[in-house]
Amino acid sequence: MTHEIIVIGGGAAGMLAARRAAEGGARVTLLEKNDRLGMKILISGGGKCNLTHAGPMEDVRAKFRANEARFLKPSFYRFTNDDFLKILHDRGMATYVRPDGRIFPVEPANAKDVVAHLTDYVTEAGVSVKYGAAVTGLAMDSGRITGVEAGGKMLKAERVIVCTGGSSYPATGTTGDGWKWLAGLGHTLVPLRAALAPLYLNDAEPDWSGVALRETTLRARSGPGGKEFMRWTGDLLFTHKGLSGPTALGVSREIAERADGGSAVEADLSPTQTWEELQTDLRRQMTENPRKTAASLAAPFVPARLLEPLLASAGVSGETRGAYLPAKSLNKLVTAIKGWPLGTVRHVPLERGEVVAGGVSLDEVEPQTMRSKVIAGLYLCGEVLDIAGPVGGYNLQAAWSTGFVAGEAAAQA
Repeated sequence: MTHEIIVIGGGAAGMLAARRAAEGGARVTLLEKNDRLGMKILISGGGKCNLTHAGPMEDVRAKFRANEARFLKPSFYRFTNDDFLKILHDRGMATYVRPDGRIFPVEPANAKDVVAHLTDYVTEAGVSVKYGAAVTGLAMDSGRITGVEAGGKMLKAERVIVCTGGSSYPATGTTGDGWKWLAGLGHTLVPLRAALAPLYLNDAEPDWSGVALRETTLRARSGPGGKEFMRWTGDLLFTHKGLSGPTALGVSREIAERADGGSAVEADLSPTQTWEELQTDLRRQMTENPRKTAASLAAPFVPARLLEPLLASAGVSGETRGAYLPAKSLNKLVTAIKGWPLGTVRHVPLERGEVVAGGVSLDEVEPQTMRSKVIAGLYLCGEVLDIAGPVGGYNLQAAWSTGFVAGEAAAQA
């Protein structure tokens, strides 16, 4: 039996590709190694599912690196964030936009409900979904794709869409298999590196694990006191090994790419105030209430478990009352609040990242169609490509858009 189109991988890109190809009149088989679709979607946004990012697509595109943004332009305009949300809205799922632009389902709906809707979206179009179908290779003859090896059998196909994802969170099935097949067929792979990943610190504080800082700016420097090269504002979560949460993920790619290592991170606990504004504010509080302690001055900026460590970093006794707090000590406290050193990074774990940077070179894929320039009949989309946007729903949008375009183009070929 010849399958007109085989889609490998039932994640975000694969589901959109399969549906769109079927809408185009193709006979489509979707091969998924797991027992369900959308495994990685299930962990998006901590299970709440950060669907995409709000705003004009030009603004969404601008958040990617320049070469990635150029590549994504045709697919982002062909299939927008609004286009994706309409799929869910038409199925009765309400969504909302957070102040930071991230879009989520309205609770109690969550990632499981999103996957359920998208599974129906795929199957109702007539796509044949094969679960437990682990692909082991691609077949090519005379520069053209001819089929897929799966379960010890050769499945013939006129066109194949590879949506196997990256290699982060391998437990979800994204084990980097697609890269090996594609490299074997002649595609160039850009070296892999961690993107949206936690940070492991040299001197992590396990006792702080589970403590979160809200609306904090995390700054990455070339070393303690060194030049700042990246910052991200949002929530920060302490873990047994270091840091996680949106801010840690937001600076992780730049840290991972620095060959010299030794990057240092610090937290600005009051990012909406300048150093001078914060100093004036705390001095005013001391003047109005001379009995107020240094601990009381610092308390609004950190959870209780972190109050003593913050004061220790500033070299200030928490019991000192405002009337007796020297100007130099106040300045040290302000400096600590505006740039609390959290340590140096020893490792950015690629396998723990939400996405991975690197993959198939964008130079070898046609951005208008996701068609391989190396192998006829082959289409590539989603995280198998060298694309890694920031935290906030950008990467899922890249998967939705490139998957849609790949499916459409493959059906028209």
